[in-house]
Amino acid sequence: MDQHHSPGIVVDDLVKRYAPDSPPAVDGLSFEVRPGEIYGLLGPNGSGKSTTIGVLATLLLPTSGAVHVAGFDVVGQAVAVRRRIGVALQETGVDSAATGRDLIARHARLLGISRSEAGRRADELLREFDLVDASEKRLKAYSGGMRRRLDLALALVGRPSVVYLDEPTTGLDPISRQSMWERMGRLRDDGVTVLLTTQYLEEADALADRIGIVASGRLRIEGTSDELKRSIGGDVLTIEVRPDLEERAATLLGGRGEGRGRVALAVRDGGAAVPRTLATLTAAGIEPLSVALARPTLDDVFRHVVGGHLIEQSEPQEVAA
Repeated sequence: MDQHHSPGIVVDDLVKRYAPDSPPAVDGLSFEVRPGEIYGLLGPNGSGKSTTIGVLATLLLPTSGAVHVAGFDVVGQAVAVRRRIGVALQETGVDSAATGRDLIARHARLLGISRSEAGRRADELLREFDLVDASEKRLKAYSGGMRRRLDLALALVGRPSVVYLDEPTTGLDPISRQSMWERMGRLRDDGVTVLLTTQYLEEADALADRIGIVASGRLRIEGTSDELKRSIGGDVLTIEVRPDLEERAATLLGGRGEGRGRVALAVRDGGAAVPRTLATLTAAGIEPLSVALARPTLDDVFRHVVGGHLIEQSEPQEVAA
């Protein structure tokens, strides 16, 4: 099947429970990733992102629902799915005493690639990911950025048509992150379907063609970054007051406290809302220290939908089955 025209990912009413009487980690999740697009799956910790990737990668069996990857069923046709996917998971259990070249060649052999072709593929990927100089170093000597590049190289060994990237730039410095973004963009240009989970909203904003936000195992909102920002409507007004007055000001204005005396509220017409808001505070004897008006960001959408910040850590709840 030509990878440029193979179906992407179809998740239909996916439910995953780790034990029969436990609450579902994924609870009726449905979404589609079109062929050759980058789809950003965002959500707070424990929202079901890692579990969903586990099912898509055939590492976990769904409790119910149907999931198809590149046109194949992840349960009934798991081998066909594995042949077409590349996976870069967080902290993959790889041998830290092996060299980068060994790992790529070994991975190629596991995929049934001949020894000579495996060596050629390793050379190709080491060049592509700027790892030639490090190719004979043991993995434990790799920096975080080198590890991430190697993870991505390993995901691409079998020339997959669908790639899952689970928080691929966590812990990277801005320059390394930018170069990973460029590589992900090239994957899309090559017609590869990419499912990206990330803690960094600006990453989804910069890379994803469409974004889905999940919370408690369900899809809450989906669309392009611009569509999601427009869904909040209007502008975001941020008022700063004395920290001890933050809660009262938030209640008074129907906004949300953001800590350190900051209160944010979504407003339809920023220009008219500013004097009105200041009048309300003044009448209540609260003196605003500063006022800022801005267009909604993806962060605003996220908090609006999920009611909290993205917490920068992995999902421990999901691993403890």
